[in-house]
Amino acid sequence: MKASTLALLAAGTALATPAFAAEEVQPDRDYLPADIVVSGDRDEGYANEDGSSATKTPTPLIDVPQAVSFITEDQLEDQAIRQLNDALRYVPGISMESGEGHRDEVFIRGQESTADFYIDGLRDDAQYYRPLYNIERVEVLKGANALIFGRGAGGGAINRVAKRAELGESFISGEASVDTFSAFDVTADVNQSLSNGVALRLNAAYEEFDNDRDFYEGRFIGFSPTLTAALGPDTTLVASYTYDDDSRVTDRGLPALGTGPLQGYDSTFFGDSDFNRAEAQVHIGRVRLEHDFNGGLTANATVQFADYDKVYANIVPSSTDGSTVFLSGYEDAQQRTNWIGQANLVWEAEMGSDIASTLLFGVEASKQDSANQRSTVGFTRAPGVDGLAPNQTPLADVLFIPPFQLNPVSRSRQSDLETLSVYVQEQLEIGDHIELVGGLRWDRFDLKTEDLLGGPAADRVDEKFSPRIGLIVKPTPDLSLYASYSESFLPQAGDQFFILSEGDAQFDPEKFTNYEIGAKWAPLDKVLVNAAIFRLERTNIQAPSPTDPTLTVLAGESRAEGFEISAVGEIADFWKANLGYTYLDGELLNESAFGDAGQRLQQLPKHSISAWNRFDVNEQLGFGLGVIHQSEQYASFSNTVVLPSYWRVDAAAYYTVSDRLSFQLNVENLFDEDYYPSAHGNNNIQPGDPLSARIGVRFEI
Repeated sequence: MKASTLALLAAGTALATPAFAAEEVQPDRDYLPADIVVSGDRDEGYANEDGSSATKTPTPLIDVPQAVSFITEDQLEDQAIRQLNDALRYVPGISMESGEGHRDEVFIRGQESTADFYIDGLRDDAQYYRPLYNIERVEVLKGANALIFGRGAGGGAINRVAKRAELGESFISGEASVDTFSAFDVTADVNQSLSNGVALRLNAAYEEFDNDRDFYEGRFIGFSPTLTAALGPDTTLVASYTYDDDSRVTDRGLPALGTGPLQGYDSTFFGDSDFNRAEAQVHIGRVRLEHDFNGGLTANATVQFADYDKVYANIVPSSTDGSTVFLSGYEDAQQRTNWIGQANLVWEAEMGSDIASTLLFGVEASKQDSANQRSTVGFTRAPGVDGLAPNQTPLADVLFIPPFQLNPVSRSRQSDLETLSVYVQEQLEIGDHIELVGGLRWDRFDLKTEDLLGGPAADRVDEKFSPRIGLIVKPTPDLSLYASYSESFLPQAGDQFFILSEGDAQFDPEKFTNYEIGAKWAPLDKVLVNAAIFRLERTNIQAPSPTDPTLTVLAGESRAEGFEISAVGEIADFWKANLGYTYLDGELLNESAFGDAGQRLQQLPKHSISAWNRFDVNEQLGFGLGVIHQSEQYASFSNTVVLPSYWRVDAAAYYTVSDRLSFQLNVENLFDEDYYPSAHGNNNIQPGDPLSARIGVRFEI
């Protein structure tokens, strides 16, 4: 039976489950905010009490036994952030991969991923830049997360909580801004209540990109209508569709010279402005049905279809000797469709006077079809002209790109992936001070790939169990101490699963194991302080055999460990803040496909700091101040090229004319720091933007 059919059957089964607990009494939990839902809430400030993304149950964040960072819509607006990758720079413990200039790519606790992205808990794993015009909140759930999110998510998962139509409300709001490089954006948010039980909402955005990099430009178009309908007093239907169209220059940054980035060429474009293009069209449709059977029993079911069409081309620097630069290039196309069906049943019940239970049972099925094609660039200039190789050109502020052409298709492959998952989780509250969380997920992972140019086909089926256990001790209602253990896995085909080689097909998946102890404290009503110590072990990495180097075995291991602390919320009537610090250490424990034993994990800064503050002088005037710091880090596993440490200071000013009209000024990199925040290997290093200012207006009708 096809996984897409299984998904629909699973969704229907959960909703058709009889109300077997209808006579149970709803548990009395005074600490649980009544408005905890999977979607965000307008005007929530910087605070957030909703931990449901980490458990798929109505759980306060203070009772989640893992580190969670989040950025609310209000903070995103105060920082004038429009893209996910810009928002994540303000999350300590995350370092940004440059994503080859065409996609979101991150390191979480030292683990690299292009696929651990979700929207309302459902996988959104294609390679593209994700906008935020239709998003209420960004959440980063740290550590292995297979119980809730499935395969991958070894270092963590990034979830976007989408805006949804709000019943009983009607509003029209919008924003417009322009910066000193002439980049601008316009967004609109319209919510209309059609009746007591039906509402429509439309979010739309248009943006044009520009910065200090020569020849860089682009534009984005997005719109996302949503419908919320109360089908009865206990049943709600939420439907949404999103179309995102992103077109931009593919900027791969600059090469390294010696042990650091090439100096003096931060604005130079190491590519061809006509050839280096990235285009992505994304369609995502989703229908979610929520039902309350009363007596503590609720269910939800979601079906999501996503279609991704992506092409990018680039001339890219491969090395430099300080006077010339060597170039390479290719054109790559990707197509993907995802069908995902997920259903959850949650039963909250009292089990005596001192025990309360929240039981989650869920199923998920998916079908993913992917295709990938690539053509390399061939430089056509004769060898030896001006003493240069065909792909070699003198360094200059504006590079001369030698003549080139696209070679015939060198890679064409197709992959078909079907998954089926079943998971169960118990949250047991014992008295006023002890909570236990335990769960187990079973995944069946069926991957078939084919080389359409005549190479061998390969397939593999994995069936894996992923556990999570946690102990929470609450000396007081506003303080929780926890210890947790969790596992996740990743099949041996990369996180995009475009191709599974015959060799890789013989190996079990990689395994991620996370150990964590931490504390969460709410010293004020709208402030949450988090602290955690963790160790993340990665095993089953491919490595050369110790007895026969020509053979490959699963003997490679790595370890990342560290400490993080954060505080977020409304510290005083005039002061909102999101502050964080992370210490990270990580290395390869033995020789593996990544490198030699003892090498530090790539793009893993030992110290990272992020601090964003908003201070309101009065009801009309406010100011913002932000700081980002990362200590030096290696650009790759080779540990030969260092991205220098840096401090970046951002500032803002806000003026509120009325409840319906406000202006703001945002200044990025206030002290014009030269810095290099991300890379893709040693020779694609991305310079940070210099000082720039953005002025914007926000209105509501």
